[in-house]
Amino acid sequence: MSRVLVAVMPFTGHVAPFRAVVRELVSRGHDVRVYTGEAFRAGFEALGARVLPWTEAPDFDENDLSATFPALRGRPGPRQLLANLEQLFLRTGVGQHRDLVAAWRSEPWDVLLGDALSTGASLVAETTGCRWASLSVVPLSIPSRDLPPAGLRLRPHHTAVGGARDAALRFLVNVAGAPLQRAYQQVRAGVQLPPTDRPFYLAWLSPQLLLALGSPALDYGRSDPPPNLVYVGAIPATSDAPLPDWWGQVASSTRPVVYVTQGTQNVDPTHLLEPALAALSARNVLVVASTGIRGRTRLPFSVPAGTRVADFVPQDRLMPFTSVMITNGGWGGVLGALSAGVPLVVAGGDLDKPDIAARVAYARAGIDLRTGRPNAAQVLAAYDRLTAEPAFRATARRLGTELRDLGGAPRIADEVERLAAA
Repeated sequence: MSRVLVAVMPFTGHVAPFRAVVRELVSRGHDVRVYTGEAFRAGFEALGARVLPWTEAPDFDENDLSATFPALRGRPGPRQLLANLEQLFLRTGVGQHRDLVAAWRSEPWDVLLGDALSTGASLVAETTGCRWASLSVVPLSIPSRDLPPAGLRLRPHHTAVGGARDAALRFLVNVAGAPLQRAYQQVRAGVQLPPTDRPFYLAWLSPQLLLALGSPALDYGRSDPPPNLVYVGAIPATSDAPLPDWWGQVASSTRPVVYVTQGTQNVDPTHLLEPALAALSARNVLVVASTGIRGRTRLPFSVPAGTRVADFVPQDRLMPFTSVMITNGGWGGVLGALSAGVPLVVAGGDLDKPDIAARVAYARAGIDLRTGRPNAAQVLAAYDRLTAEPAFRATARRLGTELRDLGGAPRIADEVERLAAA
């Protein structure tokens, strides 16, 4: 038995895959503690883990971030990404470090499994020298000599001109990211660690073991991957909530089932749900729509007769019945769909979602709408093309086989055990 400390950022999209990993580790007899937000305590304790809540670090409501971080208010698009990185992920690192150092002094662990966006995990690993694995539940944004910078919705162009473009963009992104690097240095000073030349986005990642949801086919095929990188496939989202009373209509439907979701961040239903439901009302399909907010099962607009609405739907239960998924591009949801061989229409608006949409289109497993706020005509055209061209579904099924073969939560547990025993 090993003592495992799991540090996960308190967002539903991060917690969901980590819950599957914690369940696997606990089932193997390991003593697991989880450092995360208070809102997720009950879910982890139900698995048999102990929970260390954010205390010195400012805990927050993921559906009202500006209440805790006023600097996030009124910053759409790329400005939101930069503000989120600084306020949520970097500057909370001082408080995370204090919480984790206190936990280490009280009860040291054998191995730390940290969210690859947890600054606190990287800082406490450096402070204590403990064994440390990172798990990236978002697409890897590690720079590569072969690729454009992440987050720009750009696909690689393997030509001399494309290489020159990407090199210039990498330089410009580093310049634009200088304030974030300064913030990281200030965080390091705040926990009495010396300055470093290592970029903050690499310092988050363990040099011992880097685990990543996804597969090589969804990472553009870089020639310079980190030597400690292990792709672990997909962990389909699950839910302990009871199935909605209309679930039998899904299981017995003779019409194609289309799943529409905006994930759990930026969930204004007028951005994607409203135009998608309007578009699909013109087709003979059964639509399942999720709002992404616990307890919210109604939408602020007229819902077509062929639509069923829930707050959350267990994706692992829904995907076997699903023909197409229309999504704003959360990585976990995208991987869950692809692991079931379901092709996608992706409306990625901000944060990492434009990059995810571009990856799906590059792999030919779906269509990138190239906006987070499409109109009904755009959604309908994408849906019609997706269902008319069999190549999209064939590619999704091939990617699904690859993602399943990479192992998911059991593979992650295997790798953590190997590191703990090293």
